[in-house]
Amino acid sequence: MAPQTRYARSGDLYIAYQVVGDGPIDLVYVPSWISQIEHNWDEPRVARYFRRLASFSRLIMFDRRGSGLSDPVPDAPTLEEQMDDVVAVMDAAGSERAAVFALLEGGAMALLFAATHPERTTALALYEAQPRMSWAPDYDWALRAEDREEYVRHAVEGWGDGSSLAALSPNADARLREWYAKLQRLAASPGMAAKLMRMNGEVDVRAVLPLIQAPTLVLHRPADKYIDIRHSRYLVDHIPGARLVELLG
Repeated sequence: MAPQTRYARSGDLYIAYQVVGDGPIDLVYVPSWISQIEHNWDEPRVARYFRRLASFSRLIMFDRRGSGLSDPVPDAPTLEEQMDDVVAVMDAAGSERAAVFALLEGGAMALLFAATHPERTTALALYEAQPRMSWAPDYDWALRAEDREEYVRHAVEGWGDGSSLAALSPNADARLREWYAKLQRLAASPGMAAKLMRMNGEVDVRAVLPLIQAPTLVLHRPADKYIDIRHSRYLVDHIPGARLVELLG
C-alpha cells in the first residue's frame, strides 16, 4: 500500500510529500523532476527501492514544484524556489536536520541546499549529479546549446511513450517501459517538460561546491552512456572531503 500523500505550504504553492519508515535518521529524497510520488509505488521494483531506503531511515519524498502532484507553475522554477520547497517539506514533516539524497538534475538543487543550509544537512549523497549542464570552455564535456535544444525537441516528440527509457535503462522490460511512459505523463505535460529541460540547461552551481560542509558521497556508473562520469569527478574534486564510489552495471 502506498503511503499517505500530504501537502506542505511553500509560499503560495503546495508541495506534495510522503513520509515512509521510522528509522533513526531523516533522509530527504530529491527526485528528478520526472516524478509522481504515488505512481512510484505502482511498480514493484521501484517500490522495493524506496522501501529499502525507508528500512534504515525516515524517508521524506516529494514532488518538485511544477511536476507530479505538487502545484503547477506557469514557468520553470528557479533552484532557489525549489530549495525553499525542501525547507517547507522538512518543516511540515517535523525534520530539523536530514541527510539529502539526490539524483541526476535534482543534484544541482541539493548541492545548493546543502551549501545554503548547512545547519539542516547532516550528509549529502548524489547519484550522477551534474553541477553544470551546458558546455563551457572549462566544462567542455557537457552538451552545447544546439545539442541540448535538439535533445529537448526529441524528448518532447516522444514524451509519454517511454522511449527515452532506453538511454537510462537499456535492459528495461515492457512493463517497466509502460510504467515509465505513464510516469512522464503524470509528471508534466510536453510543454512543461520542455520548459523544465531548458531551465536545467541554464543551471550552474559550481561556485557553491567549496562551501559544502556535509560529508558527501558521489555515486556513478562508469558504463552509463547517458551521464558523463566527468560530472561526478568534478564534484569530488571541488567538494571538500567528497568520496566517489563507482557502481557496476
